[in-house]
Amino acid sequence: MTSAPGNRPGFAGTTALSGVGYTDLTASGGRSVLDLALEASRAALADCGLTPADVDGVITYSLFNDSVSSQAVGTGLGCGDLSYVLDLNNGGSQPGFAVMNAAMAVASGLAETVVVYRALNGRTGKKVGSTHFESPSGQFRYPIGFSSYPYYIAMWSRRFMIETGATEADLAAVVMAQREYSALNERAVRRSLLTEEEYFSRGYVVEPFRPVDCTVEVDAAVAVVVTSLERARDLKVPPAVLEGGAWVTGRGSGLDIADVHYWPDLSRNCQHLLADRLWASAGLGPADIDVAEIYDCFSPAVLYGLEGLGFVERGGAGAFVREGNTRLDGVLPTNTHGGLLNEGYVHGMNTVTEAVHQIQGRAGIRQVEGAETAVATSGVLVDGSAIVLRKDS
Repeated sequence: MTSAPGNRPGFAGTTALSGVGYTDLTASGGRSVLDLALEASRAALADCGLTPADVDGVITYSLFNDSVSSQAVGTGLGCGDLSYVLDLNNGGSQPGFAVMNAAMAVASGLAETVVVYRALNGRTGKKVGSTHFESPSGQFRYPIGFSSYPYYIAMWSRRFMIETGATEADLAAVVMAQREYSALNERAVRRSLLTEEEYFSRGYVVEPFRPVDCTVEVDAAVAVVVTSLERARDLKVPPAVLEGGAWVTGRGSGLDIADVHYWPDLSRNCQHLLADRLWASAGLGPADIDVAEIYDCFSPAVLYGLEGLGFVERGGAGAFVREGNTRLDGVLPTNTHGGLLNEGYVHGMNTVTEAVHQIQGRAGIRQVEGAETAVATSGVLVDGSAIVLRKDS
C-alpha cells in the first residue's frame, strides 16, 4: 500500500452529505439526461428542505460525454450565480471524488451548498458495457474480439482469482447475498432471490461472468447535497458527516481504454492503492466501520474491495462472503441496496447515497441497526476514490 499523509483533509469532520434524490431506475427511456438530472437534483434539495436559490455549486461526472453539464443543471434548476461548477470524467471512479471536491469547495469558502449528481441514459443511450470505444490499441484489440468492458474486467478478474484462490462459487456468494438486499429495495431492477444452482445454470457472458455477475444498465439520475456540518444540522434530515476520503490514480493508467496492459499488478485495484490514505484521512480503520458500500459493476469488485481496504486478509474475501458476514445480520453488511449489480448502474452515485441513508437511519427495512460509520467506494480498476461517513455525534 502507499504511504499515508500525516494530516487529515480540511473537509474531514466539518462537512456533511444531506439530502438525497433519485429518479426511477428504468430501461424504458423517453427522457433527456437533463430532465433526469433536474428531477434528481430537485428531489435532493427538497429532501433536506432547501431550494435551488440556496445552491451556489454544482458538480457532476460523466463517461465519454454521456451526461449533461453542471452549468446546464444550474440553469435548469433556476439557481442564481454559481461560485463553483465542476464537470469530471472517468465514470464510476468519480462519485467519492466528486463529493470530496464539493466538500473542499465548502470547507475553503468557495461555496456553501453544492449539488452533486450523476445522470445518464445508460440503457437507451450509449451502453458502456457493449460500446466499442476507439483508442490507440483498438487496431490490435478489435480483430481478436477484445473490444468492450466485460472483456477487460474478465481478464482482470481472472488474474485476481488465480492469485488469491477465489472461485466462481465466491462470485455466486456475492450475487446471492446482494439479492437478499435488493429483494427489500423497491428501487432495484433485479429483486428476485437467487440460489447457487440457479447461478451456475446461467451461461457465460464472458468467462468467468454470467449475466448476474454484471450490473444492470439503466436510465436514471441520483443526486446528493453537500454543505457544512454546521448548516446540515439545521436541515430536515440528519447529516452524514464526511469523516475522510481519498483518491488514487494508479500507475500505468489513463493512456488507453485498455490500459490494463500497463498495470504492474492486475490482482489489486484502486481500493488497495488508496486504503492507507483513506483510513489516515478519517482517523479510523477497517475495524471501526459498520457498513460497506463497495462499487460493484461486476461481482469480483466486492472481493477486491473487501481485501483492498483491509476488512479481510488477502485471499479471504470469498470465505468471508460465503460465511454470511456481508448480510444484514453479518459483521459487515455490504451493498445494502443490492449493489449496482441489482439496484442499477448509476455509475456508483447510488453507492454513495445508500451509505448516506444508512448513516441517517433512513434505509427502511434494509437499515443496519446501530450503524454509525460507513465506507463507500468508487471505481473498480486502478483509478478510484472512497469516502468515510459517520453519524453526527
